[in-house]
Amino acid sequence: MDSLEILEGEIVHCRLCPRLREHCATVASVKRRAYRDWDYWGKPVPGFGDPQARILILGLAPGAHGSNRTGRMFTGDRSGDMLYGALHKTGFASQPSAVSREDGLRLRDVYITAAARCAPPDNKPSPEELRNCRPYLERELALLTNVRVVVALGRIAFDSYLDVLKSQGAIRSRAGFDFGHNRRFTTAPGRPALIASYHPSQQNTSTGKLTEAMLLEVFRKARRASERP
Repeated sequence: MDSLEILEGEIVHCRLCPRLREHCATVASVKRRAYRDWDYWGKPVPGFGDPQARILILGLAPGAHGSNRTGRMFTGDRSGDMLYGALHKTGFASQPSAVSREDGLRLRDVYITAAARCAPPDNKPSPEELRNCRPYLERELALLTNVRVVVALGRIAFDSYLDVLKSQGAIRSRAGFDFGHNRRFTTAPGRPALIASYHPSQQNTSTGKLTEAMLLEVFRKARRASERP
């Protein structure tokens, strides 16, 4: 029997992408000066959250000095500061910050994962690397049986989820699914709704492309969509 626990173990020990594994190990060895006392995770990062979640949040990939350091999705960097702050204000997270796997954070009705499970150089996984990770996302979707809404943070996450649907025959193509912030899409009968959002990257938040108010509205919309009959 497959389970989230089994899947998480397989992800942590994955070696399908040599370039990503080498990059993560190098970052974990060299470290950033501010984190020189940290024992970096340096491995693929599994998903995190409520196994009964109705909302799946799909990001791009672990940050080199964020999740690759802490071992938990969106933990320990600016993107996570914005994301978990918004999840706390909308009632999905038990606290507004995420700094380590042992900080006591709990998620309610939300599960967080990513299109790529290893930190890529320049935050750019290759198409082949994304394809290597796709079966993990497919298994998560199969195991998280209560999911009714997928929130895709950024275009790559958005396209990755649509690629899953296309590979499974749920949609014919990605045509007609035009990425745009806070846009909601009906995908296929029996499949979760899809909501697109700008990624809470430091570049997007520092330029004002994505504000806290904009991200809060995404999760309010996701909650409403998850509660519909």
